[in-house]
Formats: sequence, C-alpha cells, structure tokens
Amino acid sequence: MAGPLQGVRIIDMTSVAMGPYATQILGDMGAEVIKVEAPDGDVFRTSAPARHAGMGPAYLNLNRNKASVTLDAKQPADRDRLLTLIAGADVFVSNVRTAALARLGLDAAALCARYPRLIHCSAVGFGQDGPYAAHPAFDDIIQAMSGMADLQGRNGGAPAYVNTILADKVAGLTLAYAIPMALYERERSGQGQAIEVPMFETMVSFTLIEHMSGHTFVPPSGPMGYSRVLSPQRRPYRTRDGYLALLPYTDAQWTRFFALAQRPDLAADARYGDAATRARHFDALYQDLADIVASRDTETWLALLADADIPHSRVNTPESLLDDPHLRATGFFQPVEHPTEGSLLATAIPVRFSRTPGELRRLAPQQDADRDML
Repeated sequence: MAGPLQGVRIIDMTSVAMGPYATQILGDMGAEVIKVEAPDGDVFRTSAPARHAGMGPAYLNLNRNKASVTLDAKQPADRDRLLTLIAGADVFVSNVRTAALARLGLDAAALCARYPRLIHCSAVGFGQDGPYAAHPAFDDIIQAMSGMADLQGRNGGAPAYVNTILADKVAGLTLAYAIPMALYERERSGQGQAIEVPMFETMVSFTLIEHMSGHTFVPPSGPMGYSRVLSPQRRPYRTRDGYLALLPYTDAQWTRFFALAQRPDLAADARYGDAATRARHFDALYQDLADIVASRDTETWLALLADADIPHSRVNTPESLLDDPHLRATGFFQPVEHPTEGSLLATAIPVRFSRTPGELRRLAPQQDADRDML
C-alpha cells in the first residue's frame, strides 16, 4: 500500500546525516527520493566497518528508499541534467553552503523564479541573516555552540558531547516536518516557497525548552537550567547487581514508592510532600532514591515496580536492544538482503499509518546506481 507521500518527488543534494536523515524519513513515507551525489560521493559512504568500499554502515542506515545519481554541478552538462531533474520535482533539498549554491545558480531565488511550484529547502548551519551565516557547521560544533555540551558536562566538571549525533538528528527531524508543511500549504496556494532550516537555531530552541527556566520571564525570576534534569543525582541507579532507571513522578507514584521501600519517614518528609516542594530538593530526593535502590537486586526491583505501576526500566545497551522483547514482538529489527552488501539488519519505520503505511521499498543504493534516470 502506498505511503502518505506517494507521488512526491524530491531531489536530494545532501550528504552526511542531517539532510539524508530527513529525506530517508520522507522516502520511507512513500516519496520518490533521488539522491544526487558529487563525484566523490557522500562522505558517510566511507564509514567503518564496511564490506565494500563506499557502502559503510552509517550510509546504509541513512539512505534507504532512495535512488542515486552522480552529477558534478560545476560542469555545465551535469548542471543541465540536474536542472532537468529539478524541473520534474516537488522538492529540492540541499546542504551545500548558500554562497556555493548561488554560484551554481541553484539558490532559492534562482530556482523558485524558474519553477514557481518548487519547495526549495536549505539545510544550513546558521540562519543566513546572521553573522555566523558562512561558518562551517558540524554536529560537535553545534552541540558546543547551542549549550548542549555545557549542560552535558555540568555534573562531570567539563563540557561533554552527547554520545550520538544529536544536533544532526534534531535538525534532520525538523527538516523532515518542514517539507510536508510546505507541500500542504502549496496544495492551497498553488505556490512553492523557500525553507531554511539552520542547525544552530534549531538546537538552541530544542535545548532551551526546559532550560530557559527563570529566564522565561522578563525580568528573570531565577537562573537558567531545569533543576531536576541538572541534579548530579539524576542517573541510572546502582542496584546490588546492576543498574536501574527509575522515575517516580506524580505524588501518587512517590507515595507508592516510599511504601514498597518501607520508608514511612520519607513519605512523611515535608521536603517531598508534593511536586512544588520536591522541585526544591531534587538533589536530596534523588540521593535517597539511590540509597534505597542499592538495597535490592535488579530483578527484585523490576517485579516490585511493575506491581506498583511506577515508571522504571532496565538499562539497555545498544547490543541488548537486539534482544529486547518489545522490539522483537513489534518486528522492529528486520533481516534484509541487499543486492551488493548481502545480509543486513534494518530498523523498521517507527511511525505507523492505519491506511497508508510507509514501507522499506529498496535498500541504500551504490553510488550512481540509477544513472539511467538521467
């Protein structure tokens, strides 16, 4: 059954992670995505370990449901071929720097004038009306600039990066929702438009949702930073034989937790009586929580917390997720056969539509595998 974006054609001139993540999501949902690569190819093709050159795992995990053509847009003949592809497309998305795009005649002003119904989407590092417009941007740089690295290091003494390409992914998700919004608006107006998705501003917005805190108000009513999240005691808690994620949250959940922990003294503690008072004593509360959890083994806690309906979890590793019973039951990991790379393990499309579900139609292509489309 066709996905909700069937009939939408996207020319994807992006590489690495932010753009490819977005266009893969749209491809999963039925859009026809034509990935246009420079002769050197997407740099993520070289990620390791790989079975064959140009087919690294990061590339494979970001480029399914796409066709691949190689074009050197600096060459007039290839630029004409690219313009022919764009002429038949609904969306053109690129993470080429704005100035370089303009030199190629592929900027929003040029293409939207030529193709009035085109959605022109620029995945950029920074908003193009600010002083950082021409600066290079990669995930580590944006994590640092957005305040994320500082927040990650608040409890460890030094700034630290999140152990995933968070800025790329958050910006990619933003790109993935911006494009269908523009397509929806075009259905009413009949007109295309330009979209700019800057990594820096996107990550600052993402980071400050809770951490604006007292600076939400003018004048500020308190410091920045959400105290519960920044508590040095907020972490997976050590049990007698492992670790446990645990988060009583509501008044009722804390009452039940103190009861099963056999700690009536804490249930009666004025510091923990309601959400407002707990918010002023997170460090002490979470230290008490850590001390309690350390008294029993993991399996005992899992059973007790499940019976008491208190939010909790094992602490999974990436490896243990492969055997997670819920992911097994939902068929999340899918064995597939790639035409050149052999047996692979693919992740399922997490979003489900009742009538028009997305599907894995093809696996990530070798470079220029679809040359015959030109």
